[in-house]
Amino acid sequence: MFMESNSQYHIRKMLAGDIPQVMEIDLDAFPDQWPHPTSNSFQHELRNKLAHYIVIYQESSAASGDDGRGVIGLKEVVSYIRQLFNRDRFGGADNSNYGRERLAGMAGIWMMFDEAHIVTIAVRKTHKHQGLGEWLLLNIIDLSMQLRAKYVTLEVRVSNTAAQALYEKYGFSRAGTRKKYYSDNGEDAVIMTTCELDLPSYQDRLQRLKEDHHSRCSHCCAVHLMKFMEY
Repeated sequence: MFMESNSQYHIRKMLAGDIPQVMEIDLDAFPDQWPHPTSNSFQHELRNKLAHYIVIYQESSAASGDDGRGVIGLKEVVSYIRQLFNRDRFGGADNSNYGRERLAGMAGIWMMFDEAHIVTIAVRKTHKHQGLGEWLLLNIIDLSMQLRAKYVTLEVRVSNTAAQALYEKYGFSRAGTRKKYYSDNGEDAVIMTTCELDLPSYQDRLQRLKEDHHSRCSHCCAVHLMKFMEY
């Protein structure tokens, strides 16, 4: 059963100002993983044309103007206008939403020829069991299709049967094993991949899954098909 939420979640492209919270999410979701990404490594990812990251966020009361008084201050208005002018630029404080938006999760892919490889999907422990990980997966698949990927691939720990079940639900199948892939404990990784994304049968399946997810998780913004490429 999914938990109720009083405010909607939204998804957008990851910005440089998100990095402090993204690092928190990574450490919270994967406490035993080693090494953890650093601020510099995330900065590098944002400059890497092959890498594409998204985040789930909730607007804080300061960002939304819901501070109990029903009034938005001049500071918040100016900050919002500056975001509009700087939101498509990586780097610098102007695109930082830190302190105004609470990030709940993040995900990223690398585009390699016709393949979108999922490098991470992570949700804060305090935001688990709300369907956010599945929503990230949905949007990552949408983003992959917008980037003209033919397949989506990933690695998952052999012990993480819950994640494997979710991926299988979305049409991923086992394609092999990477021995001792995880450096923290030497655990093997299962390689999983989708069929061709543009197959009508897969598109029908994906549409049904979107409709089912939205019916269960109304706290997630109704629009799944964000135009990331036009952001």
